Amino acid sequence: MKNYFSIHDIDSLDTWVNEAIALKTAPLSHNELGKNKTIGMLFFNPSLRTRLSTQKAAINLGMNVMVMNFTGEGWSLEYGDGTVMDQGNSEHVKEAAQVVSQYCDVLAIRAFAKLESKDEDYSEKVLKSFIKYATIPVVNMESATGHPLQALTDAITITEHKKIDKPKVVLSWAPHPKALPQAVANSFVEMMQKMDANFVITHPVGFELASEITKEVPIDYNQENAFKDADFIYVKNWSSYHDYGKVGSDKSWQITKEKMNLTNNAKFMHCLPVRRNVVIDDAVIDSKNSVVIEQANNRTYAAQLVLKKILENR
Repeated sequence: MKNYFSIHDIDSLDTWVNEAIALKTAPLSHNELGKNKTIGMLFFNPSLRTRLSTQKAAINLGMNVMVMNFTGEGWSLEYGDGTVMDQGNSEHVKEAAQVVSQYCDVLAIRAFAKLESKDEDYSEKVLKSFIKYATIPVVNMESATGHPLQALTDAITITEHKKIDKPKVVLSWAPHPKALPQAVANSFVEMMQKMDANFVITHPVGFELASEITKEVPIDYNQENAFKDADFIYVKNWSSYHDYGKVGSDKSWQITKEKMNLTNNAKFMHCLPVRRNVVIDDAVIDSKNSVVIEQANNRTYAAQLVLKKILENR
C-alpha cells in the first residue's frame, strides 16, 4: 500500500480488523519497524483524537514525529496549475510537497471541507495535490469528503462489540448548530458496505448523502422506526449535500434515552467531539452502552495498522 487515502485502500477488511485488534494486545511489538523513520503531520484544521492517536501510533512503531499546524505556522498554499501568484498565497504545493518529502518518510494530512463549493470540496484538491507531488506515502487524517482512519476505527469497534454475525447498524443524523462536512458519514457508509451488517441510514428529508456513496443502502426518514431492534447506533451530524452546506438543527432528531430504548440494547457510537444535550442527551452518552471512549482508544490502533503496512512496503 502506497497511500491511505480512503477505505478503498484496504485490501481485506477482516484481515485488517483482526490485525488491529492484535496490535492492542502488544502495541510495542513492532517498535523497530519505524526506527530512524519520521512522520510529518500537517494540520490545516483542529484536532484532538486524530492528532494524539496518530502520534501515539507512530511512537509505538518507533517513529520520530514532526507536527505542523498550517493555520498559524505555514505559508498559505496555492494549488492551481499555471496560477500567477500575485495574490494572497505564498507557496505552491508543488514545492511544499517535495520539500516535506525530503524531511519525512511518511506524510499525514488533515484538511476539512470549506462547505462553500461542492465541486471544490469533492475534488479533494489538498490531499490529491500532496499525493501527486510528494515522493513519500500520504495518509488521510480527514479530508474534505472522507475520514478513513475513523471508519477503520469504527469497524474495529463494531467487531469487538457485536454479539451476532450480522448486526443491525444504524447511522443516524442528529442536529447541530453549525455546518459540518459529510466526511465521517461518507466513510462510515462506505465501511458498512464492506462489513456484514444490516445497515440503515436515517436522517431528515433533504439531508441525503451523495448517491454515489450511499448506493443501495436503505434510508428511513423515520428515526424511531430505524432504531427498532438496532444493535449499534452511530450518530453524526452532517450538513446538506444537495443544498450544499445547509445547517440542520431539527431538535426532534436529538438522541434520547427513550429512542435508545427502542433498540436491541444497542451500543452507542460517536466519533467525538459531541455537543451534549444538542446532539445527544447526557443519559445516553454516559450510559453503560456508550462505547465512545473505547472507540476513541481504537483510533490509535487503526492509525498504527495503517502506518505499519506503509512502513512494511518502504
